[in-house]
Parts: sequence; structure tokens; C-alpha cells
Amino acid sequence: MHLNMLKCKIHRATVTHAELNYEGSIAIDGNLLDAAGIREYEQIHAWNISNGERFVTYALRAEEGSGIISVNGSAARRVSVGDLVIIAAFVGLSEAELAKYQPDLVYVDANNVITHTNHSIPKQAA
Repeated sequence: MHLNMLKCKIHRATVTHAELNYEGSIAIDGNLLDAAGIREYEQIHAWNISNGERFVTYALRAEEGSGIISVNGSAARRVSVGDLVIIAAFVGLSEAELAKYQPDLVYVDANNVITHTNHSIPKQAA
């Protein structure tokens, strides 16, 4: 049996561009891709914290250190510049692989600069 698990996420990134007349995808600062372990052209899910929209597309590499989060093509209709998004990728793992499994979690500031990383989501107080 394989389970579909969270591979990584970039948490609360700020959308810097929304380019409707582009071929599609999300261009993401290369530093963020590397930190999260997302490969160029890998399928990603995006969840817009600001308006609740969700969509699936693929990642493109933007210039390292640019802070770019450019939502392109039809997905650009689901965001506005300044919106906060979570970008995630998933991986299929076997039961045996789960023993050493840890997601890569990347947290950014308002300029899409990495503030810290983690391998687990802190538990919320009830």
C-alpha cells in the first residue's frame, strides 16, 4: 500500500505577480524551491489563504533571491497580488518509507524570504 503524503510546503508566501496571459504555472523564487525540495515542472497545489481558492498547477523556477511568486495563466484569476498562499507538493510512500518520512516545511516573511524551516507542524493547543 502507498499513502499520499505531504512532501513539502511553502507557507504563507505573498503573491508578487498574477500574469493571465502567460502559459500557466507558478514561478517561484529558486531559493524557496530548493529549500522545499520542489523541482521545476513538478505538480504543486496552491491554496489561497486570502480568498479560499485552491488550484493545481506546476512549478517554474524564478531567479534565486527574487522573492517572486508569480501565478500565471488561468490560475491568475484565482489570486490577486498581495494574497497569501500555501504551495504544497505530495509524494506516494510505502509503509516502510514512512518510518523515516519527514516533510520539508518552509516559512517565509512578507518578502518571501525564508524565516525558518521545519519537519513537523507544531501542535495547536485545544
